[in-house]
Amino acid sequence: MINSDCDISKQDGHVRPFRRDKRRNLKCRLSEECVAAVFAIPAGDLRRRSRGAARSAFARQVAMYLAHVGLGLTLTEVGAGFRRDRTTVAHACAVVEDCRDDPEFDRLMGRLEGALLLMREIVPPSAERAARIQDSNR
Repeated sequence: MINSDCDISKQDGHVRPFRRDKRRNLKCRLSEECVAAVFAIPAGDLRRRSRGAARSAFARQVAMYLAHVGLGLTLTEVGAGFRRDRTTVAHACAVVEDCRDDPEFDRLMGRLEGALLLMREIVPPSAERAARIQDSNR
């Protein structure tokens, strides 16, 4: 039996991992880039495997929240897109939800959600290919 996350190459019979959801990665990258711009931090800080500085960690939590709530990805999909466990994503969403009690932060989040929805609509299909290339360069 073959794992659903693997594919058998017809050329040599080796099992190789493949990305089943390119759109998931693109949505996560959109969320990262948007949040990085607003928080004035490099997007690479959000992609670190380690927690990093508190400001970067909070920005990553916001990006994960937006990918889940704003772009409709499941916790598991967001976790895969950010290379984190789904329980980490759930925690991030809870932290951001609690912060939304602050009216100023809530307005910021509403604007970010709106911006992401607009960006999602105008991103051409070729951007999906660019996201694939960027992911393969890691």
